[in-house]
Amino acid sequence: MSSTSTEDRILAALESDAQASYADIAQSAGVSKPTVRKYIKQLEDDGVIVGYSADIDPKKLSGQTIALVGIDVESERYVEATRALKALDAVETLYTSSGDHMLMAEVRATDGDALGDVISDEILSIDGVSAAHPSFLQERLK
Repeated sequence: MSSTSTEDRILAALESDAQASYADIAQSAGVSKPTVRKYIKQLEDDGVIVGYSADIDPKKLSGQTIALVGIDVESERYVEATRALKALDAVETLYTSSGDHMLMAEVRATDGDALGDVISDEILSIDGVSAAHPSFLQERLK
């Protein structure tokens, strides 16, 4: 087996269950626990694995609303606007995008009104942000 296929199997096991034990990952990937430890350490050191998280079903989340927000930014202000967006507490994650918007942000707030306030008062007030297009998450299907 090549190291790439071993790496891919270990990553697939982690993506399936970020809480899986080394023993579970080893069994799933068909390798030993020391091999799993070595690969995970290397993947973390290389920045491939940047963290571990829990998947949340927004419908079951009490007292919080989640939206994916497409954000358009003026290219000459991209760096500063991106830094300001990353500094916002309500922005859980921020991605560059090749789709309809330059950036995609996962934004969380206590309810829809508070989320609207975050978008209008915080995101759209950042110098260089020209538009924000929210899609409120309602129910996780997979």
